[in-house]
Order: sequence, then C-alpha cells, then structure tokens
Amino acid sequence: MNDYEIHERTISLIGEEAFEKLTNAKVVLIGLGGVGSYILEALARAGIGHLVVADFEKIELSNINRQLLALHSTLGHKKTDCAYNRVKDINPNIEVKCYDIFVNKENISDIVKDDTDYIIDAIDSVQSKIDIIKYSKEKGIRIISCMGTGNKTDNICFKIASIKKTDTCPLAKKIRKILSSEGISDVDVLFSSCSNEKKISGAIPSISYVPSTAGLLIAGYVIQKLIEE
Repeated sequence: MNDYEIHERTISLIGEEAFEKLTNAKVVLIGLGGVGSYILEALARAGIGHLVVADFEKIELSNINRQLLALHSTLGHKKTDCAYNRVKDINPNIEVKCYDIFVNKENISDIVKDDTDYIIDAIDSVQSKIDIIKYSKEKGIRIISCMGTGNKTDNICFKIASIKKTDTCPLAKKIRKILSSEGISDVDVLFSSCSNEKKISGAIPSISYVPSTAGLLIAGYVIQKLIEE
C-alpha cells in the first residue's frame, strides 16, 4: 500500500512537518454518535496516528438518520467495533484502542493516559462531561467539549469558544454553572447560538446535517491546534 498516496493531498496542503505532528498525535474521542462519528471520520482521514475511542452503546434504527456508523448492516453492533473497522479500512496504520464503556470519574483514568495530546468530549451525559473536563484540567491535557446539537434545523450558528463566552445553549448554561462551582471557568466548547426548535419532553429530535457539521468543526479545530503545537 502506498501510504504517501493516501495522504498526498493533505501533505501538499499542510506540509510534511505538520503532517508528522498529526501522525504522532494521540487523541481520545469519547462518544461515537451523531457528532462523534463525524469527528472520528475526519481525524482518521487527516492522518491522526493514535486514536482512543469510547462508547458503550450499540447501533439502533433511530441512529441511522444522523450517525455515520449507523447502517442497516451495522444494526445491533457495538459502536466501538464499527469505529475500529471503519478507521482501519480508511488507514490500516492508525493505532486504535476501543473501550466499550460508559465513561465516568471511576474509569476515565483507564482511557485517558498521560501521553494523550487531546481529549474530545462528544457525549450527552452532563455528569460525565463534568468528570471528563475536571480530569483534563487536573492532568493538563487539552480538551474540547461539545454542547447541545439536537433540536435544531440550522447548522450555521455553531461557534467554538471558552464556555464563559457561551450564550443561548441550555446545555452550555448548565455545564458552565456546574464548572463554575468547581472553580473551572475556562474550557473550549462548541455550542450553537441558534434557539431550539420546540419544547420537548422525550427523545431529543435531530437531523442529519446538524450534528455532522458540529463534528467536522470540532475535528478541524483539534487538527489545527495539533499542527500549531
């Protein structure tokens, strides 16, 4: 296999030195849903050399409308297994470690090692988000956390900023308040300044192009930060 040919267009854009930084980088991605699956795709195709992924769910029919890994052929499969197979099909040389678990403060140290260059939080659980952010701050590992992407039809209102500069997003408001009580006021997040479409009480509605946009924006941000390092 001609590895150079796989990445030739990437290297011609960013240069060999920058590409080498990507191949040496280790990124931990927590969550492989509507946002996380597109982050995974972009990281793998950009040439990130070491990926750690975590998700405890299996693929369901309701995932197909927005999640890259969700197909009729993958129904019932673990998301981590599908992620591993897809990444290896994109680039067999990527080192991939999978954790089929719900990430919390008890097990995060098993997933995020000290040699991690970046943590990406793409999960829904508020408490786990807090646990992951706190751990990243304690270890001095860079992190970006995804706020709410559901219940929206507009995908042009996403921004990446410190959580102290967020507005509109109800999830960001909740996370910001909890982090503030823990003495944390500065963490990079992706959030939407668009209002929610409707009041809901059940499953959060979503559409294909919104969480995917968020995922690609996060991936691009992390890739650029790794190159700038």
